[in-house]
Amino acid sequence: MVSDSAEKVEVMRRLRDEKVRVHLEQYAPVWMVNETALPAEETLRFDVVFMHPRYGWVNRRYRYDAFNDVLYYNGQRRIDEKDALDVQEYDAYIPAETINTLESYGG
Repeated sequence: MVSDSAEKVEVMRRLRDEKVRVHLEQYAPVWMVNETALPAEETLRFDVVFMHPRYGWVNRRYRYDAFNDVLYYNGQRRIDEKDALDVQEYDAYIPAETINTLESYGG
């Protein structure tokens, strides 16, 4: 049974990644700092950190509903530069050579 649940979470992650990449690519590099899988609800909750063109470094929360293939934005908060530097020690969820927010639409 654990295998079925693990496989379900992997499928949900793949579907989420397809949906999220389209939206968050504009902010790359983006780091995923938290993820909670809820297989019974077919949902993934996760936080990402990136440099927003208007607000600076932010931690943004999302919920992905795999059953309906819908990405929900659940708010964001600013983080200080020290916390942003700590996150950058890890591999980016959506990598980029440099931070270039000039081409983002700011959504």
